[in-house]
Amino acid sequence: MPIPPLPDAAVELRAPAADWREAVRLAGAALTRSGAAAPSYADSMVALVERHGPYIVIAPGLALAHARSDGDVHADGLAVVTLAEPVAFGHPHNDPVRVVLGLALGSVARQIGALSALANVFNDSDAVARIAAADSAEEVRSVLGVAASEPAASS
Repeated sequence: MPIPPLPDAAVELRAPAADWREAVRLAGAALTRSGAAAPSYADSMVALVERHGPYIVIAPGLALAHARSDGDVHADGLAVVTLAEPVAFGHPHNDPVRVVLGLALGSVARQIGALSALANVFNDSDAVARIAAADSAEEVRSVLGVAASEPAASS
């Protein structure tokens, strides 16, 4: 499974966030704006971090917010939020976070494929900095190597 498309509605650049909860909720709101998830999905993402700690901070400056779908994922989706000021999630090595990815996927199999594809993107040590510095959704898509929407089906 490739990385889900990234429509403009799912990108928020230089957003203010007072803390990690607000940063994760911004990613959830972006997923909701794009039609990928219900508003309750953001609460599920926050609850997961509250329960398991800051394991979602997967690289220096980068958090990958996600949750299990309880019927609140409408379509596979990706959101990207860059923060006006970095925030601490409590990770011992990868704080503070400048970029929050939100991932909403309907199945575990698709989650594994998308995570693998995202891991390949972030093998480039400059990827987080390039996303954090992006001035447009198109620049973010370029770094991630994703489209704005699904390709049209051929008939």
